[in-house]
This record gives sequence, structure tokens and C-alpha cells, in this order.
Amino acid sequence: MDLGDLETFLAVVREGSFSRAARRLHRTQPAISQAIRKLEQDLAEPLFDRSSRSSNLTDAGRLLQEYSTKLLNLRGEAHAALAELRATQRGKLSIAANEFTCLYLLPLLDEFRRSCPMVKVSVERSLASRVPEAVLNHSVELGMISYAPEDTALRSIVVCTDMLAFVVHARHPLAAAKQVNIRQLGAQSFVAHHVPSPYRVRVLEAFRRHKTPLHMDVELPTIEAIKKFVALGNGVALVPGICVEAEVARGELVRIPVREIQFERKLRLIHRRKASLSHAAQAFLKVVEAQSKKANSRYLYHPEHAA
Repeated sequence: MDLGDLETFLAVVREGSFSRAARRLHRTQPAISQAIRKLEQDLAEPLFDRSSRSSNLTDAGRLLQEYSTKLLNLRGEAHAALAELRATQRGKLSIAANEFTCLYLLPLLDEFRRSCPMVKVSVERSLASRVPEAVLNHSVELGMISYAPEDTALRSIVVCTDMLAFVVHARHPLAAAKQVNIRQLGAQSFVAHHVPSPYRVRVLEAFRRHKTPLHMDVELPTIEAIKKFVALGNGVALVPGICVEAEVARGELVRIPVREIQFERKLRLIHRRKASLSHAAQAFLKVVEAQSKKANSRYLYHPEHAA
């Protein structure tokens, strides 16, 4: 059944005649009659009692009137829902991120929620190495990672940079130092994250290159646990700078530059290159781009091109 034919059928029912329905729909009466005949042929049922001149409905016609009204109302609701979706008054934004990259998302999500409060936001925690896979498998629409994706099916946008930070507790002998060199760290006990990462590999290579031992005596499952453990007076740590901003500001941790470890981390949003992004995802990327243009913003918007 064609919805247009159902509209014609309901117009005949409401107007009580084929001729008045034709005038209302700005069509000819033969066209109206043809549409009704087509419906009756498709349904194999007469819809009007043609023995009378008042276009009375048959039992089949009354049943079809009920369902036609429902179908056309549903079409109207669908159009309204799609209009709301385009206006980002509904929909869902799904992003995969790990514990560290999620911190960069929070201010952006705060701004996004102000502009699109009706959109549901879902940030799924994932290992950094598995975020690209989650995006490619359609588990999420966007991903946040701190390395360049290898798969050319992914598009990446650099949205922020951060430096790896060497931190100690406030009572540590190195706490008063303005800067240290990597050799001074050879005797330190490091509290490390137990999840491998590209930056962990770079740190290991830096210590090996400078012939300095790296003692990772304690490994913990989260950056939050590492910060708290070091602040209690246990060892030292290398963590993403943004993760310790609050603790450094409160004096719980001290951040000390290491001459040989100046590792910049580029944070990237990724999505499928050939995907048609949802209205919610498009709106989120616009928020990121707008934030990047603000004075003194920590955010960037630099799309990267596939090699």
C-alpha cells in the first residue's frame, strides 16, 4: 500500500464524496477514483458501498480507516523525530576512551551538553589499543586516543597536546629541584601503570639509551591510584600532565621537568573515514572546533590526512 493512496482514501472518507476529496487534494476526480480502485485491488476488498451516493464505508473500509490513520500519524511522528534529530534535540553520542583520554573529553562534553542537552552521551571505557577496533566495528562512533591510528579506514583529528609529567610527593628529596636529568632517576623507585602503551615504550627506550636503570617496583591499575600512592610518599611517577594538574595546584605532588624526557602526547578524536556521522557526532565536532578557536584554549582542531 502506498501512503499517498491511503491519504486519498482518508480524504474521501472525511469529505464524504470523491468530488469534494478531489477538490481538497487539488486532483481530478478520475485520479481519486483510480487511487481507490488500486487500493481495493491490492486489498482484494471493496472499501465503499457503491450502492449509495454517500460513499459509506464497508467493514473492510472502516478497518482500513483505523489503520490508515495510525500509519499516517506514525509518518508524521517520524518526520518530527527526524527534525528533532537534525536539530540535535535527541540522538546519542557514543565515544570510546581510556581513563587518561577521558579527562580531556570532560570539558568538551560539558560544553556539548549545554548546547545539546537532549542528546544522550555514552563514554565507554576501553584500553587505548582497542579504541580503533571499537570504532571500526561500529561499537562506538568516535574514539579518543593518544597515538596516530594505523588503519587508513580511520580519520583522525588532533584536538589537544599534553606533556608527560615526572611527579614526586611534596617531601621527596627532589621536590625542590627546578629540573633533573635522567641519570638522577636511576636510583628512584617508580610507580607505574600496568597497561603497556607507546609512551611507556618511549620511556624505556630513553632510560636504555642513557644507560640508566629504571626501577618499576610497583605497578597499579589506574592513574588515579598511582597519583594517590605517590602523594602518600611512595616513590615517583611519570604520568600525563593533565592528570596531575589539581594535585600539583594543591601542593600534594610536585612536577619536575626531566631534561631527556620531553614527550609531547597528541590527543586525537577518530572516526570511520567513510562514515556518515550522526547529527550528534557532527555537533560534537563543531563544539571541539569552536573551543579550539577560543583565546588561550588548550584545545586544537587539526584534521590529519591519511598517508
